[in-house]
Amino acid sequence: MAFSVREASERILAAVTPLPPVAVPLRESLGLVLAEDVVSPIEHPPWDNSSMDGYAVRAADVAGAAKDAPVVLPVLETVRAGQRPTRPVEGGTAIRIMTGAPVPDGADSVIRVEDTDGGETRVTIRDARDAGRNVRPRGEDLRAGDIAVTAGSVIGPAQFGVLASVGAATVKVHRRPRVAVLASGDELVDLDRFDEVRRGDRIVTSNSYTIGANVLGAGGEPVDLGIVRDDPGSYAERMSGRGARECDLLITSGGVSVGAFDFTKDVLKSLGAELHLWRVLMRPGAPLGFGTLHGMPWLGLPGNPVSAMVTFELFARPVIRRLRGERQVFKRTVEVRLREDVSIAAPLTHFMRVIVEWDDGTALARLTGPQGSGLLTSMSRANALLIVPPDRTTIRAGETARVLPLGEGALSAMHLEL
Repeated sequence: MAFSVREASERILAAVTPLPPVAVPLRESLGLVLAEDVVSPIEHPPWDNSSMDGYAVRAADVAGAAKDAPVVLPVLETVRAGQRPTRPVEGGTAIRIMTGAPVPDGADSVIRVEDTDGGETRVTIRDARDAGRNVRPRGEDLRAGDIAVTAGSVIGPAQFGVLASVGAATVKVHRRPRVAVLASGDELVDLDRFDEVRRGDRIVTSNSYTIGANVLGAGGEPVDLGIVRDDPGSYAERMSGRGARECDLLITSGGVSVGAFDFTKDVLKSLGAELHLWRVLMRPGAPLGFGTLHGMPWLGLPGNPVSAMVTFELFARPVIRRLRGERQVFKRTVEVRLREDVSIAAPLTHFMRVIVEWDDGTALARLTGPQGSGLLTSMSRANALLIVPPDRTTIRAGETARVLPLGEGALSAMHLEL
């Protein structure tokens, strides 16, 4: 039975759960996914503090300050960041203060230094625009007991900083999934045998490289199981070996079609695997396998290089993100306008390699050229996949469609757009 792309995705993800949480030092957590909410034990900031270098004053004392009618106040002391004031601001006085320093009692404003003469014992204030401003209140960012970072968040630089600010020296995260990558085919060799490729006897196992790179990009840890011959015994030995057993996901490429030497399905069954699907109504990438081998998810990608990359984007990347504990596992599609006519022949969902360019805020897409599933260079030129539904056999130039971005390419710009 063949499934639609959506049905296949739902069946695959229904069989995948996040990896168990592990505790790691905060400094080792960057890029991982938080497994539980982190609650702040403190108020943040822990005191009312200044958002400017300037002078802490009472708004009432500076309300009429202007260039032609400045206000002059005595400066009681200077408070730097890391210090505490030793006295309050009383009527008709000021305290010189630096950014981040605690605001003294009695002050409700910080006049920026640019609106003063910068005096250290007496200050002349020439503008009242900061009256009642530039004081960051205690707990403005977080109150004690607030959730600082929620479970399911990818720990990026901002989350990293928040976790540090609330004292989370150790955090519970989902570790990076170990993903076994196995290529199959008697015709395949690695780069150490490139002389055979020069002679026209073999081809390089490019899928081992593209899939491994994609695993890294998705947040996993690739484990290269090498190349297996078109032989059931070799398949079984490699898929049941220690290298595969120590991983969280097995991805194979090739051997999932209906050819005389496509042994993957039979080998998996002999090893006790449960097979959940074997074909998807899409192009490229129709021969796609999914199952579980002793509880470990297995994805069988096609052997054609482009088909392998397209099916990785649609099915393997979301699986890896689910294993990592991410809540949102799919990329968002982007609406584009086509620069040329696009037609499909078969009633399948097509994913065509395109180059998306932006013109005055409008995304315009054009094909990379011929769309054969063996043309890996067309994938290297593409920054998105054009999605053509099975019921839309022709999309005319100027009409809109949707694309799935590849990496950040389709969303990048040459210049800063403000």
